[in-house]
Amino acid sequence: MDTIYALSTAQGKAGVAVVRVSGPNALEACHVLCGDIPVFRRASLRVLRDQACTRLDEALVLTFPEHQSFTGEPVVEFQLHGSIAVVSAVLDTLAKLDGLRAAEPGEFTRRALENGRLDLAQVEALADLIESETEAQRQQALRVLSGDLGRKCEEWRKGLIRAAALLEATIDFADEEVPVDVSPEVTEIVRAVSSALEREIAGVAAAERIRTGFEVAIVGAPNVGKSTLLNALAGRDAAITSEFAGTTRDVIEVRMDLAGLPVTLLDTAGLRDTEDAVESIGIERARDRADHADLRVFLISDGQEPELPQRAGDIVLRAKADLLDDPTGAISGKTGSGLSSLVDKITKTLSLRASGAGLATRARHRQAMQRGLESLSAALSLIPLGEEMADIAAEELRASIRALDSLVGRIDIENVLDEIFASFCLGK
Repeated sequence: MDTIYALSTAQGKAGVAVVRVSGPNALEACHVLCGDIPVFRRASLRVLRDQACTRLDEALVLTFPEHQSFTGEPVVEFQLHGSIAVVSAVLDTLAKLDGLRAAEPGEFTRRALENGRLDLAQVEALADLIESETEAQRQQALRVLSGDLGRKCEEWRKGLIRAAALLEATIDFADEEVPVDVSPEVTEIVRAVSSALEREIAGVAAAERIRTGFEVAIVGAPNVGKSTLLNALAGRDAAITSEFAGTTRDVIEVRMDLAGLPVTLLDTAGLRDTEDAVESIGIERARDRADHADLRVFLISDGQEPELPQRAGDIVLRAKADLLDDPTGAISGKTGSGLSSLVDKITKTLSLRASGAGLATRARHRQAMQRGLESLSAALSLIPLGEEMADIAAEELRASIRALDSLVGRIDIENVLDEIFASFCLGK
């Protein structure tokens, strides 16, 4: 395998820049630049020189032996002064060494997967951790990165292997008298794994929302104060406001962090009948986004009803509290009246939904577990039929095991690897 190198920190000026080298020639490259190889896993100050002995920089150098690094290969990290010129000089020197080449996006992490340092779910969690913006996203990514999902899958897998082995023993000794009926134990194992899969599948939707963000749509008639409310919640002029109805023609999005949860607020076009073709498109988009939003905040004028059918959890507020004699149950983006109460309601509602999140965080995870669950359901229907159907039941159990293996990357993952690693930077 080639030895690869890349800048692992952000491009541009910085206090420190880290260049990482991984592969069979990593220590040899370190010897060329440093003159000697520092003690493994201990930072050492070294003067870096190119092949002509020209001084490049004075840097901290760390070396990691095979099987004890992030990639599972010999690794060297150069912690340089974060000058663009210094980084360029070091990368140019590495490029001239035999057997070294620039890394492709995500190649360090891909090698960690191929060398058994991470499973596929952990690789995805690492990408999520790098992209995390809120505390909830960070915590969720770390849970999966720690290997919790992989350990659950291994526990389910061991149980199903045991169940399949028991059924196969029945097949092997079909012509003999087997002293023990294995079906009760097999059924118990399969039901336990099925229940665990059902619980994990139920938590995927909430986990996906933590990863990608909840959407909260502000919905109402034209000129009811939706854009003013969005601006008040965002703390800036994100949407144009005016006294003329129909000002908002498209969906305006504002990203926020509410109690550690990623939330996107949506200001939508006012819902009404109109002959204006452009406004009609905006209203259609507003209805669509409101239908798919996790939570809707309806602003209504006195005597009016919400423009869309209500769903559980929807928040309905009277608009323009600053103009009302009785502001009970009302809100004003202009004065801020009722704003903190609305934020509290949104936060509590979404926090309650987020509490149901499991370890599986992606549609791919859900699909793999669903395939496994379907195979287990088929096996459960076959087990009571006895020895005649034992071989088919065992095959269904093996199909379930394969589905779980695909979840953590043991098999059948080539079609998803390129997509996953394309999101990584060169130095990761």
